[in-house]
Amino acid sequence: MSLRDRLIEQITLEGPMNVADYMARCLFDPQDGYYTCHVRIGADGDFLTAPMVSQMFGEMIGVWVAQMWLALGSPPAFRLVEIGGGDGTLMSDILRVAKRVPGLSDAAQVTMVEPSPRLRASQEQTISQAVFVPDVNALATDLPVIVIANEVLDCLPARQFVRTDNGWAEKCVGVIDGHLAFGLVPTEYTPQLDAEPGQTIEISAAQQHFAAQLTSLLKASTGAALLVDYGRDQPEAGDTLQALHNHRKTDPLAAPGDHDLTVWADFPAIAQICNTSVKFSTIKTQSAFLQALGMAARFNALCEAHPTEAEKLQRQYDRLTAPDQMGDLFKVVGMAWPASLPLFALED
Repeated sequence: MSLRDRLIEQITLEGPMNVADYMARCLFDPQDGYYTCHVRIGADGDFLTAPMVSQMFGEMIGVWVAQMWLALGSPPAFRLVEIGGGDGTLMSDILRVAKRVPGLSDAAQVTMVEPSPRLRASQEQTISQAVFVPDVNALATDLPVIVIANEVLDCLPARQFVRTDNGWAEKCVGVIDGHLAFGLVPTEYTPQLDAEPGQTIEISAAQQHFAAQLTSLLKASTGAALLVDYGRDQPEAGDTLQALHNHRKTDPLAAPGDHDLTVWADFPAIAQICNTSVKFSTIKTQSAFLQALGMAARFNALCEAHPTEAEKLQRQYDRLTAPDQMGDLFKVVGMAWPASLPLFALED
């Protein structure tokens, strides 16, 4: 029985399913979830991530990792962690930079947090020295950590609440004439953020829980974490649920498990979780973050070394930094413990 048929059967028996539960089933169902069984990344897949756009992205992250390692006092051993490492491109680029910093490569114990069997298999081929764990809670706390999470928050489910003329309702997935359909269900929950009638407020307990896990890890281990994702930098209304297939937006109900589902990262809500426990940076645009790390200089150096590739490099550079592409939509935050640690490109 397909995931779609199982969802229809469950909803018919138990009633409407909230959007967060629907997302979780579509993405992580053990038998037929997108990340469990069907995830496809790259030009021939469903979506591209920044490391796949250009090596410059991963190299700048590598510069940030080197800065944090030096700020930690250049420990002889630390855990270099990537959560949701895709096909392994980002970690590969980070490690290439690490080789240019005396002592850094030898000190780094590479650990990949990857629950997806398909993606783990890809990462194992790319990063032979990595240790793999299924979730953040499985990370040991005996060493300092530097954690990278690129495009992780957007696949953590969110509930959606819609302001109506009569108060608040929750957007849910139901069944109409044998087909999945969105509808509104009365709710007593009142979001803290107000909205106009017809507007949607998204609440992601999963994103907030992830942030809490990272703060606990940093407090227990010492170190820093970097989060990069598309999302909001201030509390605001908006329905950001989308499905992707072959690089095109599709109906989120059309193909449960076969198409990727995402929502925006709620960085203001994450800041509320982290601010009271660890040092938390300002929310920067991806463009500002990459530029502060020296991406323009790296771009110029690559153009000089490969003049025939200059136009291609320019397209890649623009894709990562232009305001109308990834530059402003994607945001970056950092967190650290102890609070005396600098966060470099993320500090005003």
